[in-house]
Amino acid sequence: MSQRLFTAIGLPDSVREPLLALQSGLPGASWRPRENLHLTLRFFGEVDERKAEDLDFELAKITASGFDLTLKGAGWFGRLEPHALWIGVEAAAELLALQTKCERAAQRAGLAAEPRKFLPHVTLAYLQNTPVEKLAAFTQALGTFRCEPARITGFSLYASWLTRGEANIYEPVTRYWLS
Repeated sequence: MSQRLFTAIGLPDSVREPLLALQSGLPGASWRPRENLHLTLRFFGEVDERKAEDLDFELAKITASGFDLTLKGAGWFGRLEPHALWIGVEAAAELLALQTKCERAAQRAGLAAEPRKFLPHVTLAYLQNTPVEKLAAFTQALGTFRCEPARITGFSLYASWLTRGEANIYEPVTRYWLS
């Protein structure tokens, strides 16, 4: 049996609350619920049980220091046909190093390399038929958005289930602590 897996940093309420306050005023936006707000480090896709065990073993070997995470600014994926609105992340060497370690762990577990460049972000909404000009105005207004830094002390391996409803279900499977 396989499951959809990804690693992510779960956000503390001190970060989630300001994000939830932004969720209005954009046509076609399907806003992400509180429990789905996270920063994905690496999406693995469908992983069979044996590879999932190998992946967990490799992720557990990661050593990294905790760090401060600051969210700021906004943007979207799907330049002319927008499909996701995101909040950006202030550059942090520790975050990039952690993501690289997750990628290496995945490859040691036998998973294919991620071909896309890592763009740290938190998905705020999925979009459907959102006019680009409305989205541009919305993201421009969020250009000055900045959360207070939050201390990150770990990351998790999540399982994901697709639903027919508004939001997918994300469940933390294993937590990995940072020093």
